[in-house]
Amino acid sequence: MNTFQEPINSFQWQTQEDADQDVIVESLHNLIVWNDEVNTFDHVIDSLMDICEHSPEQAEQCALFIHHKGKYGVKKGSFDFLRPKAEALIDRGIQATIDY
Repeated sequence: MNTFQEPINSFQWQTQEDADQDVIVESLHNLIVWNDEVNTFDHVIDSLMDICEHSPEQAEQCALFIHHKGKYGVKKGSFDFLRPKAEALIDRGIQATIDY
């Protein structure tokens, strides 16, 4: 019994659309909210809903991660998109940074 198999070619074509998507993915940053001993859960949850447009459930879940892990990435996006959100959180007394 003689079977023929085509060689496996590891080369894959990359379209311009694929290249554009790669650039977008590479430029995403995380808006990090840090745990502190000052702000209440309700304040953090309300702020995430107002500033990051989270649902109540999503904001609560983020607050729990922040509390237990010490920090949590609450939003992804470009630096220019995240900067006003980070500043708004900071204005509310919540420690926030943007990772690179």
